[in-house]
Amino acid sequence: MGLLTPELGLFVWTLIAFLVVLVILRKAAWKPILKMLNERETGIAESIAAADRVKKEMSVMQAENEKLMAQAREERSQMLKEAKETKDRIVTEAKEQAKAEANKIIVDAQQQIQQQKLAAMTEVKNEIGNLAVEVAEKIIRKQLSSADAQNSYASLLAEEIKLN
Repeated sequence: MGLLTPELGLFVWTLIAFLVVLVILRKAAWKPILKMLNERETGIAESIAAADRVKKEMSVMQAENEKLMAQAREERSQMLKEAKETKDRIVTEAKEQAKAEANKIIVDAQQQIQQQKLAAMTEVKNEIGNLAVEVAEKIIRKQLSSADAQNSYASLLAEEIKLN
């Protein structure tokens, strides 16, 4: 049991050694340790303040980003709307131009058909006239193949001329 109960001399010398070490540490190490603890506390507080500032700046930047994104979406939708309107206008103009061209082509074709029809009719009439003249010529030649027939026909023509 002697080990558990220290003697008074040991206790006093331990206490004196402790107080000497405490005084030396207080003079030499306590101020630098407190200074470092204060600096560390200040650094941590500054870091927390900087983190809060950065967090606030990030929230502001995020709000600005959202605003810019909304503007970009709006501009994109506006550009798409304008592009669609332009496309519709171009398609409509192309359809109208195509209809006008088609109508012009149809009118031109109808005019050409009419002209060709008239030309064909004129050609057919000329051919019919030529055929009629050739047929009449052949018939008259056959009838006037003899000299007596020619004389009688010439007399008939002369009398018709006198009557007029």
